Amino acid sequence: PGFHAFDLYKWTPEKARFFNTTRPYTELGYILGSQTQQMIEILHTQNIKPHWNFSLQYRLINAPGFFKNHKTNHNNYQFTSWYQSPNRRYSNFIVATANVLQAGENGGIEDVRLLDDPDYSQRFSIPTRIGGNTPFGRDFFSSRLTTGHRHKELHAVMRQQYDLGRKDSLVTDSTVIPLFYPRLRFEHTFKYGDYNYRFQDPSNSSIGYAPDSAYYFDNYNITLNPFVKPGDTVVLYDGWREISNDFSIYQFPVANNLQQFIKAGIRYQLLQGAFSNGATPVLYNLMAHGEYRNLTRNRKWDLGAFGNLYINGYNAGDYHAYVSLQRLISAKLGSLQVGFENINQSPSFLYDGRSAFYRDAPKTFNKQNTTHFFGSLVNPALKLQLRADYYLLSNYLYLKQYSKLQQEGAIFNLLRVSAHKTFDISRHWKWHADLYVQQKAGNAELNVPLVFTRNRLAFEGNFFKNLHLATGLEVKYHTPYKADDYSPALGQFFYQDSITISNRPEVAAYFNFRIRSFKAYVRAENLNAVSFDEAGFGFRSNNLAAPAYPYPGMVIRVGIYWSFVN
Repeated sequence: PGFHAFDLYKWTPEKARFFNTTRPYTELGYILGSQTQQMIEILHTQNIKPHWNFSLQYRLINAPGFFKNHKTNHNNYQFTSWYQSPNRRYSNFIVATANVLQAGENGGIEDVRLLDDPDYSQRFSIPTRIGGNTPFGRDFFSSRLTTGHRHKELHAVMRQQYDLGRKDSLVTDSTVIPLFYPRLRFEHTFKYGDYNYRFQDPSNSSIGYAPDSAYYFDNYNITLNPFVKPGDTVVLYDGWREISNDFSIYQFPVANNLQQFIKAGIRYQLLQGAFSNGATPVLYNLMAHGEYRNLTRNRKWDLGAFGNLYINGYNAGDYHAYVSLQRLISAKLGSLQVGFENINQSPSFLYDGRSAFYRDAPKTFNKQNTTHFFGSLVNPALKLQLRADYYLLSNYLYLKQYSKLQQEGAIFNLLRVSAHKTFDISRHWKWHADLYVQQKAGNAELNVPLVFTRNRLAFEGNFFKNLHLATGLEVKYHTPYKADDYSPALGQFFYQDSITISNRPEVAAYFNFRIRSFKAYVRAENLNAVSFDEAGFGFRSNNLAAPAYPYPGMVIRVGIYWSFVN
């Protein structure tokens, strides 16, 4: 679909965990931050029978925001089930994941100079470009959305596997443990998805607000009349339903090494859309895929390679090829990894004129191609990691001027090298340093900071047998650069080349500890916002994430995490 603004807050079936427990197990987490930011997370899992387990997981993230109309309310739900037959030939995996993600949009503050105005020391009073004067609210049970995005995703996946192979057993003094070594595996995966992406900017009579017709016409070519609902509401909506079936076969060359296998499969995908502009596309894809994996029994060599090819349908010609080779050189020298990746992909559906979020003149776009070479060296003895990534891009797709869709025809490249090192200053004092250097070559409209670094000066150790403690300062900094601007209606960042973001280093202090299964932390962020001006002492020197989008001042968060066996 092309919507990635909330990817960090989504749960996906690919990252679902499956458990096998002898007793019920529960994890509880709670975080409370400034302005009543809250996060609640619960996980419970237990075995129904020795070969059948289920888990339930829930997370709430809620924050009223530090600026007008910036409230967020995210809810994630996940259910998993794992079953294996007593003879270990048949396995069944089920994942049901739902994400309900809501975030207010204010279009940025009207003027960044207001951050230095003592009349606006309370940041919630600074006027914003859209959304009006929405009142401040701390009720984290409230899910009401005014101006902003509401994304709802439902994933349901069932995977079945049946193995052919050799039975064996492990005999001890008192028990016989059955074993099974698969040589051939048949796998079927069924997936159902329902995805809804909505932006709305409604009139609100209680605060005397109506969407700014000039703002939407100038930036999105939207004339309000065709989109009028009762109360002049601007609505952009894309909805999709997906059904796919995948059939795969595995072959295990070595009976007792499941980390060496060859896999081949084919997938059929059906997609049906329903958009606010009346479009109802029906699309299909037929995709073949294969994989080879070999982690040697002595764990010195690790080879992984896979490929996906869309052989027919809407994405015909798209492919993804990946290969990685890792070698453990020695315990002293560590391990070396090299790899290659090439992706040829159709533009996301936001670049298709049938999408309600397509607000540009009619255009055609070619497939985007990305070539990626990478290598890394990990040396545990020196507590050092080195990595280099080289990207070669052609037909690069990007957004400009809020809603103008662009494609860079010329090939350009990007090089990024990074280093991660822990310095032992003394027995308990550590310096954890991360450094990234990146450089673009070519005239493509893409801006990145030359240097980004993260450093932690920490006091760490194990005290009184069960107390694990880590406390210190964290500093992050990137060199000045022309950071992308943000398009609120599309939920996308777009290229700009007129405003340079030059921030102070970000400073945070933290105190973390763990006692057995109980963990807790206190963290004070954005200490760099401290100011001594005519309004007095405060934390009002805000850094900018993007033009007109300031970070908040100092934020204090307290979190607890507890896991226990029932």
